[in-house]
Amino acid sequence: MSAVGFPAFPPTGTATQGAVRRGRSWWARSWVRAMEEFALDAGPLKKGRAYARTGRVGPITVSPGAVQARVQDDDGEMYHTVVSLEPLSDDEWDRFLEALASRSGRLAALLAGEMPRDVVAAALDADVTLLPGTGDLEPACDCPTWDLPCLHAAALSYQAGWLLDADPFVLFLLRGRSREQVLDALRGISTPGDDASRTATSSPAGTGGEGTADAPSPDPRDDPASDAGTGAAPSGPRILGELPPPPDVPEPPVAADLLPGVPDRTPDGTPVDVAGLRAVLAAAALAAAERLTALDR
Repeated sequence: MSAVGFPAFPPTGTATQGAVRRGRSWWARSWVRAMEEFALDAGPLKKGRAYARTGRVGPITVSPGAVQARVQDDDGEMYHTVVSLEPLSDDEWDRFLEALASRSGRLAALLAGEMPRDVVAAALDADVTLLPGTGDLEPACDCPTWDLPCLHAAALSYQAGWLLDADPFVLFLLRGRSREQVLDALRGISTPGDDASRTATSSPAGTGGEGTADAPSPDPRDDPASDAGTGAAPSGPRILGELPPPPDVPEPPVAADLLPGVPDRTPDGTPVDVAGLRAVLAAAALAAAERLTALDR
């Protein structure tokens, strides 16, 4: 499969102006969180955000399993930087595509070029990891530093999140399939005639529509909840139709926003691993959000 190139993002301001763009979408936040929670030092992350904002990252190339670009350092040196994510296997893709096609609303959104957030639920149903977790992103750079990730890989990772904001199908490409491949496979799996046939057979009799004249009227005595024919007063209101959809699951917080103001030592001087506690809480929040999203099936 050929790689897809994206033009470089223009500078968005100086390193000290305005709020840092971290990614607004579910996909971008998950990507950035996976990179930030893997970092051993906050320093390269801060410098990487400044590099991302000030246009140090060149055109980005996305291919199955990798996003890469050349990143300019303070001294003008250009470094080749790659952030890797393991693609799904063919068997995982088969299960994932079947799960994506299992809900008509989700399938319709995907075929219309939209990425509904409940694709995460489909991935869970298929026992597939779609969004990267801590340690799933592997940075590499030919710069001489030993930071993990280095500031160049951090800058590229932040801008990769921006790509996911603009086009979440980039995540599918990183996992091994292009937008066209996914949509073609879904078209092959979907069976639009089923919906039409279900609609036709569920039309009530006696409404004057075609094909309903010979449909037998339902016998209310066959309905154990019916009061018809018993002489009894209706037992109370009945709930008709489907319940409204649950509200959207809120975005889980990033680790840096958790435990604000917690000291790094207890009153008796015992060190507190605040970064570790934040990482554990953030991972728990992400897992809870994914499971709540999976309930909306």
